Amino acid sequence: MYSRDHAIVSAAVGAAGVAVLPVPVPWWAAVGYAIVVGVAIDFDHFAVARLETGDWAALRRCLRNPTIAVLDQDEIFDPQDLWPLQRLLSHHLIGGVVVGGLWLVSEPLALFTALVLYAHVLGDLIWDNYLLETYQEQHAKAAAADAGQRE
Repeated sequence: MYSRDHAIVSAAVGAAGVAVLPVPVPWWAAVGYAIVVGVAIDFDHFAVARLETGDWAALRRCLRNPTIAVLDQDEIFDPQDLWPLQRLLSHHLIGGVVVGGLWLVSEPLALFTALVLYAHVLGDLIWDNYLLETYQEQHAKAAAADAGQRE
C-alpha cells in the first residue's frame, strides 16, 4: 500500500482505538501517533532493499528527489529491490520488538500500537493479494535473469 493509504487506515484505526481502549493521551495525539506509526514502519523497506541489492540506491533516490516519497512512490524501488514476504517479515520483527518494548512502559499504548501495526500489515496483505499477478511476473523475470547469469 502507499503511504497515503496507510495514513488513512491508521487514522481510522487510531480513532476507533481511542473509542475502545484506555489510551493514556488525548484523542488527537493518539490519532496523530497512529498515523506516524502506521506510515513510519515502512522505513524498514530501505533496509530490506539494501540487504537485497547491496546498496542504498532507493534511499539515495528519495534523498535526491524527496517529492517521489509522497507523489510517486512507484519510483522509489526497482522491481527486484524488495519482495512482499521480506517486507512483511521485517514489519513483524520490528512490530514485535516495538510492541514488546512499549508493553514495559504502557500496556494500553502497546495494545494501541499493536492494533495500528496489525491494520498496517493487514492492509499490505490485502494489497499484495491484489497485486499477486504482478509479483508473479516480477519473480519470473528475476528467475530468468538469474538463469541467464549462470549460463
